[in-house]
Amino acid sequence: MPPGGGGPMKDCEYSQISTHSSSPMESPHKKKKIAARRKWEVFPGRNKFFCNGRIMMARQTGVFYLTLVLILVTSGLFFAFDCPYLAVKITPAIPAVAGILFFFVMGTLLRTSFSDPGVLPRATPDEAADLERQIGNTEDIANGTSSGGYRPPPRTKEVIINGQTVKLKYCFTCKIFRPPRASHCSLCDNCVERFDHHCPWVGNCVGKRNYRFFYMFILSLSFLTVFIFAFVLTHVILRSQQTGFLNALKDSPASVLEAVVCFFSVWSIVGLSGFHTYLISSNQTTNEDIKGSWSNKRGKENYNPYSYGNIFTNCCVALCGPISPSLIDRRGYIQPDTPQPAAPSNGITMYGATQSQSDMAAATPLLQSEPSLTSDELHLPGKPGLGTPCASLTLGPPTPPASMPNLAEAALADVMPRKDEHMGHQFLTPDEAPSPPRLLAAGSPLAHSRTMHVLGLASQDSLHEDSVRGLVKLSSV
Repeated sequence: MPPGGGGPMKDCEYSQISTHSSSPMESPHKKKKIAARRKWEVFPGRNKFFCNGRIMMARQTGVFYLTLVLILVTSGLFFAFDCPYLAVKITPAIPAVAGILFFFVMGTLLRTSFSDPGVLPRATPDEAADLERQIGNTEDIANGTSSGGYRPPPRTKEVIINGQTVKLKYCFTCKIFRPPRASHCSLCDNCVERFDHHCPWVGNCVGKRNYRFFYMFILSLSFLTVFIFAFVLTHVILRSQQTGFLNALKDSPASVLEAVVCFFSVWSIVGLSGFHTYLISSNQTTNEDIKGSWSNKRGKENYNPYSYGNIFTNCCVALCGPISPSLIDRRGYIQPDTPQPAAPSNGITMYGATQSQSDMAAATPLLQSEPSLTSDELHLPGKPGLGTPCASLTLGPPTPPASMPNLAEAALADVMPRKDEHMGHQFLTPDEAPSPPRLLAAGSPLAHSRTMHVLGLASQDSLHEDSVRGLVKLSSV
């Protein structure tokens, strides 16, 4: 190789190669670790989750905090200002009973507010598509396009429960036919099994899984409110007998606040407890009672198919039956797609090509001594890559036509592909490329670059061999 013959090629090729990549996939064997996410993080309903999905509440929880503050403040004032006097003057059992009721109320309130009320999972895209096809067939039958007997109207199904026909409605949000007694809560945007109502005072829906705790909460709260109200009045009366009514109010101003809060809340709480006692005894929900779905009389056409006909049995089923498990698995993990590792190629990182790029690379005739490489790994933006050495070529005597003075430019225009048409072809390193003496004697950097590209292409397409031979001779002249 003549002195200085390889210098321009080295400057042209090696100045564009970087040994470090800014891509996160620096090694073909390394997989990017994706943090596992739980299902509550992508839950489609309008709910809030706390403690890594263990606590589930409605999005609007402002009234729940008001309920919590009223119970805590009223009970706290009673324990601080009334219980010491009542324990001395009457009996120490008064603060003990009040404490038991308070803890029972708080426990059932938090259990109702923080639990899954019985949310039904939404249909997957495949299940929704299959159900839509079934609905389409049902609609065709209902519209008279198919012969047959009576069919249910579109978007409903009919089932028989204890001899009573019950319609199952289709939920357009969850893409399911709701089970019997289920309904869609517009505030939480969920279908809830045995939906009773959405209670803002507890900050959650009331359904199959938390109804018993809701009933025990309002029942125990009724007892606690009546208990506090009764003994606050007792405290004020006893003090009035000793110091007078006005002096009694001055000595215990907190008792006045407690009496006012309990007086205005006891009526609604006791009334709500009585209403739900009636619902439990007849095995109905608030939603069914408001709509007038069933009659309490067994002989009528719309009798309640869920009632056992006995008050004691209905109460035992509602309050003592087993609690069904949650159906949404809110703390389960989402299974990510398994990434496909890229195969190594002579130490060069392979950046996942698309299927069409892989097919194009496979269809391109490459040199027999090279592995198959995609165009993406050879031509990264701003970083054209280099290939492995190719086989040496044996050139015959050049026979260019003498009547064309500009044959070099014409041959280069015909043989050399455009840059955007052959992005997948490879170049040769200056140390590994064959170096015919006549080819490198020209001394021009442009002649070196063009001649090396022609040599790389000549081994791939034998149809241009004659043109290459002519070009080599012209370049050496």
